[in-house]
Amino acid sequence: MGLDFSGQIVMVTGASQGIGFGVAREFALRGATVHILAQNNSIFEAAEQLTAETGKYVKGWLCDITDSARVDEVFSQLESLDVFVANAGLEDVTPIVERSRKAEAKFRRVIDINVIGTYLTTRAAVPLLKNGGRIIITSSIWGTTAVPELSAYVASKHANIGFMRSMAQELGPSGIRVNAVCPGWVMTGPALNTLKVMAHERNISEEECKKLISDDQSLPGVQTVQDVAQTYLYLASPLAINITGQKINADRGSIQG
Repeated sequence: MGLDFSGQIVMVTGASQGIGFGVAREFALRGATVHILAQNNSIFEAAEQLTAETGKYVKGWLCDITDSARVDEVFSQLESLDVFVANAGLEDVTPIVERSRKAEAKFRRVIDINVIGTYLTTRAAVPLLKNGGRIIITSSIWGTTAVPELSAYVASKHANIGFMRSMAQELGPSGIRVNAVCPGWVMTGPALNTLKVMAHERNISEEECKKLISDDQSLPGVQTVQDVAQTYLYLASPLAINITGQKINADRGSIQG
């Protein structure tokens, strides 16, 4: 029993960059047939890059995950899935003091992508999953705690965990395991945006903010995309056969609980 995914079919949403790209890469390196999905054309460049790096053909799909018709169209072209990774998400600053249509639209967009998009893609994936299938949802450490000025993102990530737990109970009788990964600080684009917000909130530099983050962790330093991807591999492997309905904090001990 180990981390060999030869012969298995994996779909990763939000995989044109960051954690999704890294997770897709790790699955492909371990023999899986990988499909990746995102809402912009960069997904095709990502698929080409992954194919070149891993030696496994990776298929890219263009899809707005808030468009139910398009989601169903994409998933209807797949015969089956072994692993579905609902990773696509949007992180944006949404201070409660902002009162404008633009602010409301931004809040709704975060919820639409992170909550409704996760629901629509999971709904489309379930009929394709075999007995023993696995669903892994990307939440966040902000899905277990909170941070100022990111209320839409925080609310959506708490919702992801609730959705995961409900799905674990609903799909368990069909032999499908459902879990969530709550990444801590990984220096992706969204994380850097949050870093700027936190630095501004504390009136300190971004470098000072990075040090505060590192000091707050049990393990110092910042994890890489490749680091956090290992948690997804574990949850998708036979090693985690008895694990479902759980959130796994991959955060170097930042949030303990």
